[in-house]
Amino acid sequence: MKRRAFLQNAATLGAGLTVLPTGTLFGQNTPNNRLNIALIGAYGRARAHYETLRKENVVAVCDIDEEKIAIALKEFPGAKPYVDWRKCIEQPDIDAVVCCTTDHTHALVAQWALNRDLHLYCEKPIGNTVEEARLLRETYLQKKHKLATQAGTQRHAYPNFDRVRELIQAGAIGELQSAFGWGDRQLRRDGYLPAAGKPPAHIHWDLWLGPAQEHPYNPGYLSGRPGAGCLEWNMYWDFGTGQVGDMGNHVMDLIWKAVDAGHPTAISAHGEAFNPEVTPVELTATFDHPANDWRGPIRIGWFQGGHMPKSPRPYVDLNAIGHGVMFKGSKGFLVADFRTRMVIPFGDDADMSYYNSPSTDEVTPPAGHFQEEWVNACKTDLQTSCNFDYNGIMTEQMALALVAYRAGERLEYDGRTGRITNHEAANQYLKREYRDGWVLNG
Repeated sequence: MKRRAFLQNAATLGAGLTVLPTGTLFGQNTPNNRLNIALIGAYGRARAHYETLRKENVVAVCDIDEEKIAIALKEFPGAKPYVDWRKCIEQPDIDAVVCCTTDHTHALVAQWALNRDLHLYCEKPIGNTVEEARLLRETYLQKKHKLATQAGTQRHAYPNFDRVRELIQAGAIGELQSAFGWGDRQLRRDGYLPAAGKPPAHIHWDLWLGPAQEHPYNPGYLSGRPGAGCLEWNMYWDFGTGQVGDMGNHVMDLIWKAVDAGHPTAISAHGEAFNPEVTPVELTATFDHPANDWRGPIRIGWFQGGHMPKSPRPYVDLNAIGHGVMFKGSKGFLVADFRTRMVIPFGDDADMSYYNSPSTDEVTPPAGHFQEEWVNACKTDLQTSCNFDYNGIMTEQMALALVAYRAGERLEYDGRTGRITNHEAANQYLKREYRDGWVLNG
């Protein structure tokens, strides 16, 4: 049967079949039903996707480093190579994009992909500014009936995320009052790296800079080990958001899944002295959230670079947890890292009789493979656990921490309009300027 006739006949069989942009039908992962994927950012963090992508059709690979493209082509020999993602994303047979580029290009790659009705997996953070996070979330919400998105907070699939949520929402620590997250990583930088010769022929430096402001080439920006290259550049304002967007995205996800929060109504932040070139190492930020249908108003805190919340008990050393969270309730505390948790009741009436533990059939089943969850969603119901609605508001909140830090004042925020209402000048920090020739909503 010819392809056109096949599709016409399939359409008459019922609405349960869904068609990919290129016309393939969802169902078993047959050769005709594999996603045609563009891998943008072909090495480094992208290597974590290779195993999943081998089961699909990688039809394009893109990187500013031609040597990294050569490595990816050994894995995906049928793919077409590109050095400029703007050209890659226009390849007509693409169904979906996996974005593993530098943080300062994430939002542009993501928005361009959504504008072209392409399914999207984007490494975190999906954006570096409030404006970027809001635009991506808004675009996704307009297209969620036909596109699957996933933000790359892969720790989200750890079973402990579900266990923490179950304990909090079942009342293991009483009524939730506040939550705190922290990270102890300290990457101190003096300022942007100086010029250091010319880039080698296989490096397209102008494309690495992308929308960022002009900076001279220095190999130090590219010297990180595979999978952790971001540690060489994400502390600089033009390229990243430091720990707020890096491990902060992972840690806050552990809180975010448990508390069912929307936009904060107020944000405060303080830390080390402002450096116009380097994001802060030391930082404390707090976010006020209104009540929802199962809890009262809460305050969420983020601590980094040695700043820490107060321990619930003298014998509990929170500093022994490099990246962790703590929830405070009316009858106790819950302390957790990504894989483990501990409930600490307090008070004479904290006998745990108030806690209704879930039965076996009420326990959330394992999430499964995080990348494959997105691939399967592209082919079935479009549902993922870290879509751009869930992750978009969280990313927006973390970006607001840096806005409040730069403003130096407590900010009141209207999540409906995305504006700061009590400090007009602070609204300038909600977005960033792009270099000539680069646009966010392309």
